[in-house]
Amino acid sequence: MDYDIAQEFAREWYAAWNAHDLDRILSHYTDDVEMTSPLVSVLTGAADGRIVGKEALRAYFAAGLETYPALHFEPLELFVGVSSLALRYVGASGQPSAEVVFLDDEGKIARYFAHYTDRER
Repeated sequence: MDYDIAQEFAREWYAAWNAHDLDRILSHYTDDVEMTSPLVSVLTGAADGRIVGKEALRAYFAAGLETYPALHFEPLELFVGVSSLALRYVGASGQPSAEVVFLDDEGKIARYFAHYTDRER
């Protein structure tokens, strides 16, 4: 993946989250997206920490935006792989967080894994 394209993707992803614009956030994800996060069980009660599909992701993200009304992501580092990115940032609780995202051929997130420090959850 070209680093400039990765940086632009990251800038837009952060801007969408920091604007709390749910449709803009979701524009970065495929319809059949799969994600895992320790916060899934906190916000939805799903013990396996998984969300599958954009509509389920919409409900999860909406709950997250409601739970964290002052949510703001501060970018720290961007790591670029082959069709993947690792985004390291300061998350909602003020602690470092990281997300590893895998992009499809259209540059949308098809799978991702969220990671938090113990203090984040």
